[in-house]
Amino acid sequence: MNNDSMTVAGIDIGKYKLDLALSGSARRWCFSNDLEGWTGLVGELQAAGAVRVGLEASGGYERDVVDVLRQAGFDVIMLQPRQVRAYAIFRLRRAKTDAIDAGLIAECTAEHRSAARDIADPRIAALSEPMRLLEQIEEDIVRMKTRCESYRDEAIRQEIKQEIARLKARRRLQLKALLAALRAHADLSRRLELVLSIPGIGPRTALTLIIRMPELGSLSREQAASLAGLAPFNRDSATLAGRRHIAGGRNAVRTALYAAALPAAFRWNKALIDLYQRLVAKGKAHKTALVACARKLLIFANTVLERQVQWQTT
Repeated sequence: MNNDSMTVAGIDIGKYKLDLALSGSARRWCFSNDLEGWTGLVGELQAAGAVRVGLEASGGYERDVVDVLRQAGFDVIMLQPRQVRAYAIFRLRRAKTDAIDAGLIAECTAEHRSAARDIADPRIAALSEPMRLLEQIEEDIVRMKTRCESYRDEAIRQEIKQEIARLKARRRLQLKALLAALRAHADLSRRLELVLSIPGIGPRTALTLIIRMPELGSLSREQAASLAGLAPFNRDSATLAGRRHIAGGRNAVRTALYAAALPAAFRWNKALIDLYQRLVAKGKAHKTALVACARKLLIFANTVLERQVQWQTT
């Protein structure tokens, strides 16, 4: 279908309300972000003949309405806030209200000519929240460790250490429960085992790859690296040539792979050990070499999932 003749909608997501705009229309609608509002929203979209609906990620407030829209048969496009903001800057739009944002989202969505239908696996969606809890527990552990370092009072330090121990126990239970929930599905369990066959990738990193990057196995290596924020981009202009940098992408995936790359490149994965040593010998910085190793781990995971064959050590 030609995008020029397609009715495209944009929704600005709020905790309590949803602002709706249609491409090519100055009219705006507002619905409550609850069952009654979702019903009205779907009815209005169907009456308008909308095919594609664009939304921004909004701290989880979008999850229920996204499920409703997908079940109703709409093409749902999830945009990064920076995409919409960049589009607003390009269009010289300075004013910002929820209704204006809905219109911008609709226009930005209409520009996605190559956007494909985004169909989420409901099983992965169900695992997303337990995964988020695990990530938050880990963040709490880091915060408590930092807090402990700032105190001299031994009684307070012991209290914080007890809280750290409690959080670590909670993390182990959450990780175990999440692995069990994933292994309850034969195909997802198979994906897990394939990723775990790669030396240097443990259960925690494997869970991140499978839940936070379910597209793995259907991407090119360049697409996978870009999606994870591990693709190096040039920053050159005129006669100036800068170092390449990574940016954007899925932070949880990038962080997990970087953390896994360090021990893998020093002990567990011969291919990464060789890669790291080769890059350092060429004068590359330690961090640059580790980023390359993290990217290589991602490519390995993408390859074993694509070929459905476990990692073979040569």
